Amino acid sequence: MDRITATKTARMADEIEKLFELSKEVKNAIAKTNREAFVPQGFRHNAYKLDALPIGASQFISSPLTVAKMSEYLEPQGADRVLEVGCGSGYQAAVLSHLFRGVFTMERIESLMIEAKARFRTLGISNIHTRTDDGQNGWVQYAPYDRILFSATAKEVPTRLFDQLADGGVLIAPVQKGDKQIIMRYKKAGATIEEYELEECDFVPVLDGVQK
Repeated sequence: MDRITATKTARMADEIEKLFELSKEVKNAIAKTNREAFVPQGFRHNAYKLDALPIGASQFISSPLTVAKMSEYLEPQGADRVLEVGCGSGYQAAVLSHLFRGVFTMERIESLMIEAKARFRTLGISNIHTRTDDGQNGWVQYAPYDRILFSATAKEVPTRLFDQLADGGVLIAPVQKGDKQIIMRYKKAGATIEEYELEECDFVPVLDGVQK
């Protein structure tokens, strides 16, 4: 990252912290991730604003504030591997790559995943593993995961994702409750799943299958 970009990114992390308390680790991960690289060319001038932006295929790159919150809600400290369902632009995965040793990210829209992989390569990020598939199935091959981040709104979290969560693990997901979307934190304790409501949110709805 050149000096100007690094300054803009650090300033953005400061802006986020004014609105939401960040741990040192998450603030550092936001400051180290070049958001401009994940934003479509025509929106580069808005890259450092705390807004969601369109990325094509009717999808959005989440606001940096949302990405910081989701990262913080995962309680990344001491966790090793994270599964992300819904890679989108790849920005959230890139932030997570500074917080976890292994990031496993899934995307159902093939064109978005191809673009995200190219960005990871360009930025030299080597600890993100990608898969084009319906993320509601999870990624059994590398389970169990210490943390799972579900990046689209569902009526309920698929059981097989809880099956792939390590004991003591945390899963964060936006869930539709009546006419509201609520960010939920689930903690796995043996056979029990504990639920906590965190805050209202606005995510795109989860869709089935793979889109070429």
